[in-house]
Amino acid sequence: MVESVEISARAPVDGRRARGDASRRAVLTYATDLVSVEGLDGLSIGRLAEASGHSKSSIAGLFQNKEGLQLATIAAARTVFMAVVVEPAREEERGLTRLVSLMHHLIEYSRTRVFAGGCFFVAVSVEVDSKPGPVRDAVRAAMADWYGYVEAQVRAAADAGELALDAEGVELLAFQLPAIYEQSNSRSLLYGSERPYVLARRAMRALLAQAGADAAALRLLDT
Repeated sequence: MVESVEISARAPVDGRRARGDASRRAVLTYATDLVSVEGLDGLSIGRLAEASGHSKSSIAGLFQNKEGLQLATIAAARTVFMAVVVEPAREEERGLTRLVSLMHHLIEYSRTRVFAGGCFFVAVSVEVDSKPGPVRDAVRAAMADWYGYVEAQVRAAADAGELALDAEGVELLAFQLPAIYEQSNSRSLLYGSERPYVLARRAMRALLAQAGADAAALRLLDT
């Protein structure tokens, strides 16, 4: 009997929490799309209320202030990026196969406009690179993790003998692959064309082949 009373007492609280979590997720879906197009500086409680149809007071209750909203939006975008790009690649064996899958899903993430404005992190990195503070720190941390993960996959492929690279070659290739992607994202948005993604695949494939990758392992990057 005591247990049933406690459950009944908790239920409304849990229900409110669930509704709050659902509202937060819904608002952040609008926020990530908005930021990918208009940037973090353009993200305010008022602008998000206008775009999402939620009231200013409800959004303020969820995020407190503009900085809190910006940080939550970065975290939400990071979660989406992991789900769409990184997790599918992790289904592949560590090394070259995973690296190729990672680049394939990365290009598709931008090409299919998971976020309305293309790659969320390419957009915000340019915006915050010269603006110190918690928001830039959050973007830098996300990008450092991403670049580090790419380098780890290149190194794993080299260690397995799938790529003929020394330590400097690993670092260089890990720099080149994301750079090619970022340029394809920017050019696609600028010119309204998917051609940059075709060129990005070819460029990535050429670099990997030059590093000794077996052609059969590169099929996901064929155009």
